[in-house]
Amino acid sequence: MNTHTMQVISQDTLGDPDVLHPIERARPEPGVGQVLVAVHAAGINPTDAQHRRLGLFLGEPPFTLGWDVSGVVEAVGLGVSLFAPGDEVFGMLPYPNGAGAYAEYVTGPVRAFAPKPAALSHAEAAALPMAGLVASQALVDTADVREGQRVLVLGAAGGIGHIAVQVAKARGAYVIGTASGDKCDLVRDLGADEVIDYRTADVAKGAHDIDVVLDTVGGADRLRSLETLRPGGILVSSLPVEFDEVTKRAAELGLRATNLVVEHDRAGMTGLAALAETGRLRPHVAATFPLAEAAKAHALAEAGGATGKLVLTVRPQAGSKS
Repeated sequence: MNTHTMQVISQDTLGDPDVLHPIERARPEPGVGQVLVAVHAAGINPTDAQHRRLGLFLGEPPFTLGWDVSGVVEAVGLGVSLFAPGDEVFGMLPYPNGAGAYAEYVTGPVRAFAPKPAALSHAEAAALPMAGLVASQALVDTADVREGQRVLVLGAAGGIGHIAVQVAKARGAYVIGTASGDKCDLVRDLGADEVIDYRTADVAKGAHDIDVVLDTVGGADRLRSLETLRPGGILVSSLPVEFDEVTKRAAELGLRATNLVVEHDRAGMTGLAALAETGRLRPHVAATFPLAEAAKAHALAEAGGATGKLVLTVRPQAGSKS
């Protein structure tokens, strides 16, 4: 193995999944306050596909996608005291400009990472960072969900939603999730107290006296869900687009509506790890793909139907606990 180069997934143009292709690139070195991580697994999130198609915050290619990482520290930069080579870590590279997880090695600020929970495989750990931090930053930091409150999760079988159900339950909330078809069974298994099949039932009529709505889907259900909130309630959306109408309607009803862009956060990662270690949080990995098959993984994600998360496995042992 050439220790000076590595395989990464790159793209030269914006477009469909087939623009993703493997290339060789020089292996990076950690800078001041950074760690070099040998990637064992990289999580795939909806924002990855959006950047692949539209560029968004990353602009024009070439670039390498991916923010979710689980792996082993290979080397540390000057001033790093939290980790040493050989430590297993997981984390989210700084969003959006820190992208690059679809690779055999990545560098990132040391405080973007936390010790990997021993209870999770690398594939499971790589499925957790971005989705988990969105859920945590929405439900804990923004909404301050407390025991006995009622939480409605829109898109409860998705990448963020299925984590949010577990985070809200760990906070002692009564959780109602929306899903469709057989995905409703997964949401129940995650601990949701009620599940609404949004294809056959009106979400606004099926939920009431809600303290917090977490929206991960947008569209009409996001706007309608405001009607489920009790006075003083809050809607937090992980989708900052097309939000003006929601804000206006919330103000008319005397409610609060806000959206967030996820931030890398060591304290948040540590909290998620603690929940995973005690069995109160487990990412659902729908499927894994070798790094070289990133295009196939993106195609499956865009086809819909997958519950939980898709993950790229960079090293063979990524699916095993260690």
